[in-house]
Amino acid sequence: MAKLFLKKVNIDRILNGHPWVFDNEISSVEGAYTAGDIVEVYDFKKKFIGRGFISPKSKIRVRLLTRNKDEQIDNYFFERRINEAWEYRKKIVNTSSCRVIFGEADGLPGLIVDKFGDYLVLQSLTIGIEKFKAAIVDMLVNILKPRGIYERDDVPIRELEDMPQQVGYLYGNFDTLQQFEENGLRFWVDMKNGQKTGYFLDQKENRMAIKPFVKDSNVLDCFCDTGSFSIHAASFGAKSVRGVDISPQVLEIARKNAELNNLSESCSFEEANVFDLLKNYDEEGVKYDVIILDPPAFTKSSKTVKSAYRGYKEINLRAMKLINPGGFLITSSCSQHINPNEFLSIIVDAAKDTRKKLRMVEFRGQAKDHPVLPASRETNYLKFAIFEVR
Repeated sequence: MAKLFLKKVNIDRILNGHPWVFDNEISSVEGAYTAGDIVEVYDFKKKFIGRGFISPKSKIRVRLLTRNKDEQIDNYFFERRINEAWEYRKKIVNTSSCRVIFGEADGLPGLIVDKFGDYLVLQSLTIGIEKFKAAIVDMLVNILKPRGIYERDDVPIRELEDMPQQVGYLYGNFDTLQQFEENGLRFWVDMKNGQKTGYFLDQKENRMAIKPFVKDSNVLDCFCDTGSFSIHAASFGAKSVRGVDISPQVLEIARKNAELNNLSESCSFEEANVFDLLKNYDEEGVKYDVIILDPPAFTKSSKTVKSAYRGYKEINLRAMKLINPGGFLITSSCSQHINPNEFLSIIVDAAKDTRKKLRMVEFRGQAKDHPVLPASRETNYLKFAIFEVR
């Protein structure tokens, strides 16, 4: 097993529990390795730090799996970690739909597994996980007893690990359009063509949190995707809900979700660019009682944070101008490169420019099946806030 030795500087992050070792933090290597092999990491004093996957093509050179020198990385290790992750979910959430494995937060860097009813969707994002993928699929079948597992590895991040993008069946042969339950409502998930794994489970608890604010209100749901917030708002007694997204494919599913829950009369959906729509509504004097903003990540790199800041500010600013006094802005950001304080600063800046008075009613993060590692801010990525606007 190859050994990597770290430089003397900038190792506090790793010693404090962060699982990533970057290429520029390594001073020397002893022994040979191939991509995805298990290697040992030591500090500059040759003190053992941990053991993990190595990826020669990635700036994240090593992803640590264990800091216990006596713990070996083998099939039993992965089976134990998967069992631990599943037992955790069974304790804290309704597992009819949930994230079963959340990568680093479950001690399995690069592995994502989402559960939709009787089916699982898997993402293998690191070459180390890829080497164990067949065994991991067998373990998931034995532990969770799904009817099928689908692979959604059509993500560019795999190319950074010198792996091809691919999708397909890993276990079973089934219709990739399936129904599942969330918060007592029914939804369709398109495991083959939907975004990421087909549906955003991280907002599950936040969708419940909007209940007191939408009753008897006219609601605009921006970046609505397959209509999850819209359907929840309508089920909570909103007078009307207008969902907006630029993708006709997701809106087709959104309409099916409204039909599935007998909410088509109160839910309608429109294909439009949200930035343009909000601008047009402002010019036309259109008003809403509640506006929900759940945009995609406007930045996936620290290099584009400034442009993302402008994008987040613009949509929040325009939304504030459309909200009736005493109404509510429900807004979020899923970009890990925008921290909670920065996100709140964006909202405050937008309120200043619109001369609106805000009162923050609630500030939340991702659902409990997406646990956070305090030592790794990347795992604490979702910001969700509810403001009264006057």
